[in-house]
Amino acid sequence: MGGHSVVAAALLRQETFRAMVLVDPTIFPPEYYGTSSLDASFVLRRRNRWTSSLEMIERFRDRPPFATWRPEILRDYCEYGLLPDGDAYVLACPPAIEASIYEHSSAPETNLHAGIPTLHHPVTIMRAATLAKPGALDLNASQTAPDLASKFPNGRDVYLADRNHYIPMEWPEGVVAEIRALINTSVW
Repeated sequence: MGGHSVVAAALLRQETFRAMVLVDPTIFPPEYYGTSSLDASFVLRRRNRWTSSLEMIERFRDRPPFATWRPEILRDYCEYGLLPDGDAYVLACPPAIEASIYEHSSAPETNLHAGIPTLHHPVTIMRAATLAKPGALDLNASQTAPDLASKFPNGRDVYLADRNHYIPMEWPEGVVAEIRALINTSVW
């Protein structure tokens, strides 16, 4: 959702951006838009109530996809992803809201492809090498259109064979390196 939102913002205010690093953005192939909604029913079944962030950390620590995340990032996710609710905590993004985002992600109005060729900024797309199957919501696989970088006039693809969709949580220094490389090669 983050990369998609950044590109949507750049299309509205190109002057705000000089370059973009998009980390496995959920910008689907054009033919996905206007098709049936992704099945996000599993999101609705997510546990939404916790006694503490420590309980959440303990529950997620050894479970995919969290088991591959840096411990300090998992801690931050659990600490800052919960809101107080009486004597317990609930997810800051309720399951119904998250499911709605996924279910509407292929709506025709979310298709950014027509505007992408107008973005002349340097763009680096970091992506997981495993591609999602059409119509399937696999949160580990890349939902990014395989040829997306070529649609940007100054786009570059970085395929990460040993990473999944959660690149920043697993390999933050790699993301930082790409940002620095883009800054060092761009006109600032």
